[in-house]
Amino acid sequence: MDLFTHVLVAYLVTFGVVGFRPSYLAAGALAGGIPDADALFFPIARRFPILQHHGITHSLTGVTVVALAGAFVAPMLAPGSPYIYFLVLEIGGVCHILQDAFTSFAVPPLLPFSNRQLHIDADRPINFVTMVVSIASFYLLLGVERNHVPFAWYLFTVYALMVFFAAYFAIRIAGRVVVQRRLRATGGFDAVIPTGNPLNWVLLSEQNQGGRVSTRWERYTFGRGVVDGPYAVEAPIETPAHAGPPTTEAEALEWSYGLARRRSRVLGSTYHFGEAFRSAAGEWVAVWYSLEFTMFGRAAAVRVVFPTGDAAPVVKSAFYRPIHRAF
Repeated sequence: MDLFTHVLVAYLVTFGVVGFRPSYLAAGALAGGIPDADALFFPIARRFPILQHHGITHSLTGVTVVALAGAFVAPMLAPGSPYIYFLVLEIGGVCHILQDAFTSFAVPPLLPFSNRQLHIDADRPINFVTMVVSIASFYLLLGVERNHVPFAWYLFTVYALMVFFAAYFAIRIAGRVVVQRRLRATGGFDAVIPTGNPLNWVLLSEQNQGGRVSTRWERYTFGRGVVDGPYAVEAPIETPAHAGPPTTEAEALEWSYGLARRRSRVLGSTYHFGEAFRSAAGEWVAVWYSLEFTMFGRAAAVRVVFPTGDAAPVVKSAFYRPIHRAF
């Protein structure tokens, strides 16, 4: 989840526990964002892996240490009970852990006692729907409504946001449960990928054998079943020896995959797919794109253009709108 959503959800949950008590709401919201401060540990995280992103700060131990420290310091800044400050700080931190676990990230809630990961995989790490809603909500709550509208209007906004996020998380979880059943029933896929749309999911299988990567996917819509696919592609990791430009779609994919992987680390770290076609100029174009790093209908991709004649392929990173859209 993005930082804005972390903070807003912690704010809403804190409101549900203590009501409209501004100092406690501010503490809970702040605690919702604090775990991501582990980005500041980047220079020393290689030496001390427990400090890496989604490490100790994303555990109950880290959250509790922050809550204890905050319970001591917060009453000095804004009058209030240290016990309630501890409660709301703990709530905000736990909200952050659960939201990250809700996505395709994984968090270790029991560090340093156990490295076991909590991984629900029901949403994208950064979902632009929730991010836009969260940013707009902060503008509305802290800018438009603050000291400008009747208190009842503020309460309506808060409760409406609570309903929105409760419904959003419920739909995501329900979709994850249903598509997981589909995964077990078909037996031909081994991964489920959430998309930006909570109703759309990607069922996928990827194999890496003998220096070749093969990928197969289909799109599943919650309530409708499989609506697109399956599609499949296969190519060698290392570019094979060849001469001249490709003459078929298969050759364009075979000759471009190794070039694309060397160009972008995204392809090596996410599930991905490839397409090839002839351009209007008669050149073969192959595009390899991530099925996970997407936004607004486009995906992080590498585009390989094979000029006619003996010229070298032109390899460029781009955001690409796939022909067969999985998201």
